[in-house]
Formats: sequence, C-alpha cells, structure tokens
Amino acid sequence: MKEVIISDAVLRKAAGEGMDAFVGAFVNAIKEAIGGQLTAETLGELNSDQITLLAWDVLHEEVMDGGFIQLIHNGYGPFIFKNPFAKAVKLWGMRDLSKLVYNGHTLYAKYHEALEKDCTDEEFMALFEQYPEFDDLDDEFVEEEEAWTAEIARYIDEHIERFGKIE
Repeated sequence: MKEVIISDAVLRKAAGEGMDAFVGAFVNAIKEAIGGQLTAETLGELNSDQITLLAWDVLHEEVMDGGFIQLIHNGYGPFIFKNPFAKAVKLWGMRDLSKLVYNGHTLYAKYHEALEKDCTDEEFMALFEQYPEFDDLDDEFVEEEEAWTAEIARYIDEHIERFGKIE
C-alpha cells in the first residue's frame, strides 16, 4: 500500500476554504502518492476508500464538464460502472448517488459502444441530441453535487485515517 501523506497546514488551509478544497486536498494527496497516474497497478496500491474518492473525482470532473456522455466517451465508463463504485458510495451512506450511478450503468450498458467511438467534435456534440436519456442523470448530478460533496467531506473527516496520514 502506498502511504498517502497530507500536511497538516495544507489540510487546515483547505478546511478553511470549504468542502470542495477539503475533498480536493485528499484527492491531490492520493494522486501525488501514485505519481499522478491512475492505472491498474497504481489502483492496487490504494485502499478501497482512496479508490472510491478518486472515482468520485473522475465522475465529478467529467459530469460537471460534459455530463455522463462525456464521461463515457472519454473512456471512464468501465472505471465508474464496472467497478463497485456505486456499492462503495452506498456504504458511505450516499444512497441517492449510488442509485444515480446504477441508473447510469443501465444506460452505459445500452449505449457505451456508440459513445466510446472516436469522432469529430461535431459528432461528439451530436451525441447529446442522440442520447437524451442521459439528460435527467446530468441534471440530477448537477442539482445534488454540492450536497454530495458535503457528504463526502463529512465521510472523509469521520474516517480520515482511511484517506491519508496527516503530518
């Protein structure tokens, strides 16, 4: 297991800046510990909570930027939908997020081949019109993102030793 170290000063500063910065401080420390490379090998060096937090970060960044279609198109579908991410966040007490991911998995299974194909920017933009089933998932994610980030920050705070060593 990789030792994830986060400085007390960085953590205090992040906590003062709010929940996004607090969560981000742990995400950054985990990424730094694995050399910034999310691979099968580096995932094997992390515990399940650290992997779940990295999956949240990927989900959050991709969906907030371009929705579930972008997440799948950029190749993150297997990481989110073929791993126990939904189950893990459910164990963290986040039933609504878990449900959203399970609903996303249903659409992923149905459409991933078409969404993962290489395409031009114009063809990519057309995917949003071709697959409107993702709109409700995207909307729910955006509506709940702040509350979910707060729940994740609270979970990290209550289980801090699972995410890193404070020095």
